[in-house]
Amino acid sequence: MTIFRFPHRPATLNGGTRRRSRRRVNVPLTILAAALGLLFIVPAVWILSGSVRPSTEIFGSLTSLNWGILVPGSVTWENYAGILSTGFARALANSLIVCLGTVAIGLVITATASYALAVLRFPFRNLVFGIVVISFMVPFEAIAIPLAQQFSDWNLTNTFIGLILPGIGNGLAVFNLRQFFLSVPPSLREAALIDGASEPRIMASVYLPISGAALANTALLLFLGQWGSYLWPLLVVTNPDMQLAPVALTKTVSEHATDYGQNFAGVILLTIVPAVLMLFLQRYFTSTTLAGIER
Repeated sequence: MTIFRFPHRPATLNGGTRRRSRRRVNVPLTILAAALGLLFIVPAVWILSGSVRPSTEIFGSLTSLNWGILVPGSVTWENYAGILSTGFARALANSLIVCLGTVAIGLVITATASYALAVLRFPFRNLVFGIVVISFMVPFEAIAIPLAQQFSDWNLTNTFIGLILPGIGNGLAVFNLRQFFLSVPPSLREAALIDGASEPRIMASVYLPISGAALANTALLLFLGQWGSYLWPLLVVTNPDMQLAPVALTKTVSEHATDYGQNFAGVILLTIVPAVLMLFLQRYFTSTTLAGIER
């Protein structure tokens, strides 16, 4: 006697039900995410709109709730021309010099320290790493004033070296890169040691070539830490020609009058550089990940 067994349908139905249930849950979550995104985007769009409209119209558009708040009736580039004519262009160039110098020197120091803390065995290694972790938990404002006095005694005020030095020892960058080095298989280093390679050669030829994404992330931390710096250049720079962009932007705000159009234009210029940098690094992260998957 032949017994026919029909396929078990409930599992398929339950799977379809679960998928439909997930879709129903995703709809309100998507709406909530879009609403939260708008809360962040609207102020940025308002600042962008204010940077290309006459200063007298920026707050005049707020009299009623309409599209005129975000869409300027007339576009002018006078705010950008005005802010750049005040010395802000030089300040932007100074900020780029300081940030690029910090990244160049900081990557060398950070990579070397991270390699030592992740790979080498030496006394009190964990204690040293603990001090590094604690260092980026201490607010910089707590040590800025005595450190500025020390830099003044060393005649490092109004110099690029004085602006760069505090940014190259970033504890968070060391922590980030060390964690990546710990994930590298120790067998790679052992094979290099057998071939007679020294520790600097192993770091340069084995660890760094496969650390593209981690190095890019570290460079971004160093760059952004200096790009938005305000207190330190305010303490160690008195020469207007050496001032950085965040401090120079405050010239658009005074006790008696504030040019909000120029202020908004300066904010946009300050935002464009890290935005483009993050866009570039995002592509780099993607290409590095895909390359790792292909290997």
